[in-house]
Amino acid sequence: MNIKELISKSSSEQRKALLNKEVSAQELVNAVYDKVDAVDSEIGAYNSLTKDFALETAKKVDEKIKNGEDLPPLAGIPLALKDNINLKSYPTTASSKILENFISPYDATATQKLKANLIPIIGKANMDEFAMGSSNENSAFKIVRNPWNLKKVPGGSSGGSAAAVAAGEATMALGSDTGGSIRLPASYCGLVGLKPTYGRVSRYGLIAFASSLDQIGPITRTVEDAALLLNVIAGHDEKDSTSLNQPAGDFTEGLKNDLKGVKIGYIKELCSEGLNPEVEAAVKKSLDDYKSMGAEIIEISLPLIKYSIAVYYIIATAEASSNLARFDGVKYGYRTKNAQNLYEMYVKTRAEGFGDEVKRRIMLGTYALSSGYYDAYYKKAQQLRRLVKNDFDNAFKKVDVLLSPTCPHTAFDIGSKIEDPLSMYLTDIATITANLAGIPAINVPVTVDKTGMPIGVQLQADCLKENKLLNVAFKLEEAVQFNYSIPSMSQV
Repeated sequence: MNIKELISKSSSEQRKALLNKEVSAQELVNAVYDKVDAVDSEIGAYNSLTKDFALETAKKVDEKIKNGEDLPPLAGIPLALKDNINLKSYPTTASSKILENFISPYDATATQKLKANLIPIIGKANMDEFAMGSSNENSAFKIVRNPWNLKKVPGGSSGGSAAAVAAGEATMALGSDTGGSIRLPASYCGLVGLKPTYGRVSRYGLIAFASSLDQIGPITRTVEDAALLLNVIAGHDEKDSTSLNQPAGDFTEGLKNDLKGVKIGYIKELCSEGLNPEVEAAVKKSLDDYKSMGAEIIEISLPLIKYSIAVYYIIATAEASSNLARFDGVKYGYRTKNAQNLYEMYVKTRAEGFGDEVKRRIMLGTYALSSGYYDAYYKKAQQLRRLVKNDFDNAFKKVDVLLSPTCPHTAFDIGSKIEDPLSMYLTDIATITANLAGIPAINVPVTVDKTGMPIGVQLQADCLKENKLLNVAFKLEEAVQFNYSIPSMSQV
């Protein structure tokens, strides 16, 4: 296998080549940068590259292999890091003009763990500004295009992370998921995307969008790669007050177990009306695959799911309004040059520094938190959130895993929804509930539609049940044998 083919393969295949000395880690990283040079001007997956850091890490891996030392499972495997996760001494912009020249003074906890495992970080991946969006059209710097079809969106907000992996510009990536921002791009780009249980991965060093919803997670080519990367980043962190003090364990354990006796529930409200017919067919085929593997299929109703979009966009925007108040031109980031006084400096800095979608969400959130409306909107949304969680708790008394489409449709054309925010928000209908409930969820690519665009299926499990979730996802991946390597990209 030549190196151009190798960079489009899974981490396990790349690790085998490294250990067999068929290729060096430095050669692997350089081949990925060659791919970035060849295709990223069209795709726009990266905001900045970290070549010196990546090659320095790869050199350490090569030295360990030369000396016969043990290597962490993902050592030397190229990774893209979403540009809202801090990497010390490199830019962290959240794809916003207001942080365009910001250099991070410290590492995120997740980044520290990547470094400890000798994982080369190729660059900071483009995203929707402050993780607000479902299409990656809201970046202040450039639109990200879907490698499967450059006229289509890659999904958001972790669109750069997903596009980089799909195009062979990285083997794996870290994204963040507030309402589907890992799973949706994974679905649109034919990849595995995992949102862990809330608190399973430290948020220290992640630029906050909505603190009670955000979670860092892997975007990879295979379920096994997702489990391996979760092994690296999971665990308790004293620097994050919401971090769960639970042993992470080994997420590859039980990955290949059979599914006899496993109960899989399909969510009635998400598996019928409003679905693209090809997405609906893919869901039914996945259920048939599970049935043939010995799993029991059960219909599950989540009646309150119809309120989830409203609940999510009140809570998320309210938290965003509070979190983004820190970007005022005083402490760091962009500051307007045209202010005559302090008030003008605040107003003009934020008006010039934030994009339209960020401004829209700040205004919505500020309204929901304002005097006279707090009880009517924010308090009621939090009460409904608890009831949505109760629905899931009741469902998991009957089944081990819930199945639904990840999105009602496949990737849409760039520009087709940007002027219709409500239509854009509805693309998250199947994904936001996992964030509201704090449960783990994963996208598994299963097929493509008649235009050749990937279709993903979402699986959700109860809190801290990632091992069961990954087992069920692995068996579906094994059954469908989805080809995650894009021919047009691997030929470049």
